[in-house]
Amino acid sequence: MFFRKNNNEPNPFGIETSQFKNLQMENLEDKSTISQTVLDQEVGGKSGGFLGLTISLRRMKLCLILTLFVIGILFAKAAHLQIIQGSQYRSLAEGNRIRIESIQAARGVVYDRNQNLLIENVPAFTVTLTDGDIPDSEREQVLDDLADILNMPRGEIEALLEEYKDVPYEPVPIARGVGHERAMAIASQQQTLPGTDLTLSTLRSYATDAARSLSHVLGFLGKISPDEIDTLSAEYRRTDEIGKQGIEEAYETELRGQSGQKVVEVDARGFEAAIITEKAPVDGTNITLSIDADLQSFIEMRLLENQETSGDNKAAVVALDPNNGEVLALVSLPTFDSNDFSGGNDSAAYGLLINDESQPLFPRAISCEYHSGSTFKPIVAAAALSEGLISEYTSFLSEGGIAISSWFFPDWKAGGHGMTDVRKAIAESVNTFFYIIGGGLDDFVGLGVARITKYAAYFGLGSLTGIEIAGEAEGFLPSKEWKMEYKNERWYVGDTYHLAIGQGDILVTPLQIASMTSVFANGGMLYQPHLLHDAESEGSNVNEKVGADSIRIVSEGMRQAVTEGSARYLLTVTEPVAGKTGTAQTGGDKDYHAWFTGFGPYEDPEIVLTILVEEGGGGSEVSVPIARDIFNWWFANR
Repeated sequence: MFFRKNNNEPNPFGIETSQFKNLQMENLEDKSTISQTVLDQEVGGKSGGFLGLTISLRRMKLCLILTLFVIGILFAKAAHLQIIQGSQYRSLAEGNRIRIESIQAARGVVYDRNQNLLIENVPAFTVTLTDGDIPDSEREQVLDDLADILNMPRGEIEALLEEYKDVPYEPVPIARGVGHERAMAIASQQQTLPGTDLTLSTLRSYATDAARSLSHVLGFLGKISPDEIDTLSAEYRRTDEIGKQGIEEAYETELRGQSGQKVVEVDARGFEAAIITEKAPVDGTNITLSIDADLQSFIEMRLLENQETSGDNKAAVVALDPNNGEVLALVSLPTFDSNDFSGGNDSAAYGLLINDESQPLFPRAISCEYHSGSTFKPIVAAAALSEGLISEYTSFLSEGGIAISSWFFPDWKAGGHGMTDVRKAIAESVNTFFYIIGGGLDDFVGLGVARITKYAAYFGLGSLTGIEIAGEAEGFLPSKEWKMEYKNERWYVGDTYHLAIGQGDILVTPLQIASMTSVFANGGMLYQPHLLHDAESEGSNVNEKVGADSIRIVSEGMRQAVTEGSARYLLTVTEPVAGKTGTAQTGGDKDYHAWFTGFGPYEDPEIVLTILVEEGGGGSEVSVPIARDIFNWWFANR
């Protein structure tokens, strides 16, 4: 180290000038080291000392390089944080200060065709918790306090926060429909519960008091799933509710409306400090259904009465307007109550229902597939008339059944029905007549499986009807190719005989049978069943494929079933009606399914009615009396 002498100042070390110069020269001569020299000289009665440094240049260079390296690392880290990850951390920081909150639109309400309110919104308190706003030091206390106030297990709150941990600044509803007392307790302690918010929202209320079976039609709301949110618009949030069944699901977009948006400034504890901007929501659309709630209620009551006397608790009834396809009633028993899902307790309620052996969540009217029994015979008759195999005057002798080799195909009436034409065959449900026109006998060539199923398809069987609500089954129409592929068996004439009377492998839904019956009621139009009132009716003209005369003759046979045949019990109905009974085998030792399908008034039909009682027995004994009471109610009240 070098020192500069100031000639105008005394030597700071008290050393003679000559000595100081010599010391400088020594330091210059020995460049490899800087010696620490202890000077202990008496100068003017004083003693002085000097302390030097012993750091080599090589070490100084190494220290400089190390310093530059550390500075370089710090610089690179700062650049990474500010440039590469800058936007991410800016968003996190901004999330702690500026929040974009969704303002839920008022969901549309739902009416029946007579303007009875079926779904409404009722005010309710909702408690939400924003996980990202809870300080770590207060987290345990906040969760304990909330669990205590809301009287709910703390584990449930933690599970909800865990479910939405990927959106920590999203308010998670932890309790809906909170009572006034608990809501006030939350409000009074809110400043000590960071992340907690109490909002006045709404809950869905379903008019199921008179008819719980409306639940299958109306559906309910439930938490949106990760798969659903991936396929929906960006407007949906992870914590939203969405329509899960029925009308709530089918018309989700219309009922939901458009959410608003509020940009707010929050403090460090997540409490709103100021509103920056706000965009109002657009309320959802109100919907009017074709359902007649009073009719639905009466049908449900009548089925429950039958259940009390017979024990048959599984049934389905469909009522349609044959002139446009509007669904007037859609009843499936057993059923559930949509209100059980209102308030967010859907997991527990759903668990109980899904494990119920009677399957109350299952909408039998549209989703259950049954053998059609004799309700299929009008299609086979129309096909034979259309193909010219028979005329309205063609008759066959029914002597109790048909014997083919070692096989016997019986009539339901011992000894048979005697000479039978097509109207009598429909009216008395004569199996022999349909065996012959379906599968043939001796020199008479029947329709065969291909032509039978072709005409069945004209009437809408074997495919979805297109009703709006989800869960509809297609039914099934067998074929020779299908039997060989799936059963590894050839198709026999006996298979055609069974098909011609609605047995064998054919499967239908009650809604499909009601839709088919509408064609005979209105004179040839197959309308798409729908639940929206006054919606445009889509349909196809079956007359173009089957012929108006064929449909007319079959319709007359269905009227004859009431005046002379298997549905004579309906003669007591206040207006003339027509119909067809059915008794479908179920296999094993179980009782038969009891069918009835019909329409009225006969000359100017207003309503089609299809009834199915599972394992109820004969259609004439079980379903026809139910149909009589429903028809009478309709004509008296509508």
